[in-house]
Amino acid sequence: MAERSFAKEVEKLRLGAGEEFAGEGILAITKALLQCGVGYVGGYQGAPISHLMDVLADAQDILGELGVHFEASASEATATAMLAASVHYPIRGAATFKSTVGTNVASDALANLASGGVTGGALIIVGEDYGEGSSIMQERSHAFAMKSQVWLLDPRPNLPSIVKAVEDGFELSEASNTPVMLQVRIRCCHVHGHFIAKDNKRPPMSVADALAAPRRDTGRIVLPPASFLHEKEKVAKRWPAAVDFIKSRKINEIFGSDHGSVGIVMQGGMYNSVVRALQRLALADTYGDTDVSLYVLNAVYPLVDDEFLAFCEGKQAVLVVEEGQPNYIEQAFAAMLHKAGRGTKLVGKEHLPMAGEYTGQVMLDGIGSFLRANAPHLLPGEVRAPNKLGEGVDTADLINVVPGRPPGFCVGCPERPIFAATKLVEQELGKHHIASDIGCHLFSIMPPFELGATTMGYGLGPASASAFNSPEAKRRSISFVGDGGFWHNGLTSSIGNAVFNKNDGVIVIVDNFYSAATGGQDILSSRASNRTKSTKHPITEAVKGMGVKWLRHIDRTYDVGKMQATLREALTTEEKGPKVIVASSECMLNRQRREKPLVDKAIKGGERVVKPKFGVDEDVCTGDHACMRLSGCPSLSVKSLDDPLRDDPVASIDQNCVGCGNCGEVADAAVLCPSFYRADVVHNPSRWDRFLESGRRAAIGLLQRRRESRRLMFADA
Repeated sequence: MAERSFAKEVEKLRLGAGEEFAGEGILAITKALLQCGVGYVGGYQGAPISHLMDVLADAQDILGELGVHFEASASEATATAMLAASVHYPIRGAATFKSTVGTNVASDALANLASGGVTGGALIIVGEDYGEGSSIMQERSHAFAMKSQVWLLDPRPNLPSIVKAVEDGFELSEASNTPVMLQVRIRCCHVHGHFIAKDNKRPPMSVADALAAPRRDTGRIVLPPASFLHEKEKVAKRWPAAVDFIKSRKINEIFGSDHGSVGIVMQGGMYNSVVRALQRLALADTYGDTDVSLYVLNAVYPLVDDEFLAFCEGKQAVLVVEEGQPNYIEQAFAAMLHKAGRGTKLVGKEHLPMAGEYTGQVMLDGIGSFLRANAPHLLPGEVRAPNKLGEGVDTADLINVVPGRPPGFCVGCPERPIFAATKLVEQELGKHHIASDIGCHLFSIMPPFELGATTMGYGLGPASASAFNSPEAKRRSISFVGDGGFWHNGLTSSIGNAVFNKNDGVIVIVDNFYSAATGGQDILSSRASNRTKSTKHPITEAVKGMGVKWLRHIDRTYDVGKMQATLREALTTEEKGPKVIVASSECMLNRQRREKPLVDKAIKGGERVVKPKFGVDEDVCTGDHACMRLSGCPSLSVKSLDDPLRDDPVASIDQNCVGCGNCGEVADAAVLCPSFYRADVVHNPSRWDRFLESGRRAAIGLLQRRRESRRLMFADA
């Protein structure tokens, strides 16, 4: 089950012409697709675009009514390859995924699609995961657009602009026979707003219609000599057509004064941040009205030479606000000015950082620096010469006040005991080279586990350890891959590669029943039934099918002792070939989302419900905190005692505990102090429960009084 349901929100997708649509950015994108008569949509989940896939999944009834085909693709490459339906047929198609990691995966299909060109509009909606909220390497989709000559739109982050960008994207694609990327930034995905809706459209030609009347054109297939003609066509036909369309439709926008001595050029996605900085400099109002000339690039590739040169006319200096590196846009504009012999001074990274997210403070500092250097007369006096009196009060740096806590596994996560067992095995057998993968399990690289040396891509953990398959090696490598990565890329690239090359390493497949890190979407091996997808395909069967002989399946990862013994066996067995361990337990977050409403309903309905809770016996705990170094559960903390004879705080379990039992399992497997206990909380107890409880209390009271009577007491002096 996905982490968020849009079952109610998707009803807004039925709004007709003239009605006001209010909601989130991803919902607006979906509505825009339907208004544009899209014929098919595919995609792969991944922040910040995951919820778009969830919206589409929840809207399948509406899509079906319009004859729109939707697929949750096996990978980003699969989603992009779907756009082949728009090569010969006038069908509008869309694919969506996280970028740049998804664009990396999709680059082969993307390059072939861009080479042959399209007939129907092909729109690739990429969630640009860049900046402080990112979870991936810091790269830009811009490079992929330039590499394959795919046009790139970066709309202003408001719903009307986003919806217009979807419409413009399809039309631009059709006008230039080129696929178009629509870049949606992190904040853009989740921005809220409203726009006036249009009627949804059935696609003029559905995929079923296309199947009934097949078409082919060898000139569109990427194979010499056609591929040589494709390159010439890109330059001679498609590029000019794209530039003409961008100009005629006024996709790029100009705001502010036409006669200022300075101007600011920005990617469309940076517009809100630029206006906010100008507002803080007293140069713009709340609505974005400003006297500073602004050139907003809603189309960042290709750039329009004469449009930019016209903007620079009469200006002494222009600032380019381009988040990320390299500074492709700034370099291109500098070349335009040079070739045109213009004297306008072009600056960008001199005032703004070369790399990193352009936060509010970064924008304020950069734009302020540019204006002080080139147009100080525009700035109010308090900005040109700020009064520092009263400022500079020492404020303790948060890093010195709030102790750092690295990101880690959720409370009750079933992956935590896997890495606790790995640490215990390393204590026995020594350190091993451990290759990590993309997913929740990558948190193992952080304290307290600190396991893992590299991560090379989704599903590529075992493949990244293949170089260590040396016959001279005295110790085996260990690699991890999640179930999402396994189905995405790992089955062939990691497992198949290990079998084919007779790799002797240990591969642990972390199976938590979902694509958990991207929002809990179902995958092939999910245990739940799915109305529109085929699930319940065991990973073990797929691994056997690839030829793995040494295979172990652990169906309860919380059994740390069993996990430890299985890892030890895999690392020490004489049997050659890849050793694969499938470690299965349901993602605790998804389990809680599924079970909590049912439990709450049962309790309110008067049903008997037993909820386990764990605690630490303060009298037994020694305070050495070894349990924390092998568990790291957020609910396992420390507590100071009032006992003057015990200085060290003891372990303590807070109310966030979900009763998984990992702490006790770890303590038992590592032979630590037996201070953990389990208590079952019974809601709506039966008469039998009450009778047992009264009996227990009586027995405990009797034993306590008996012990008290035998205690040695000193008489008062």
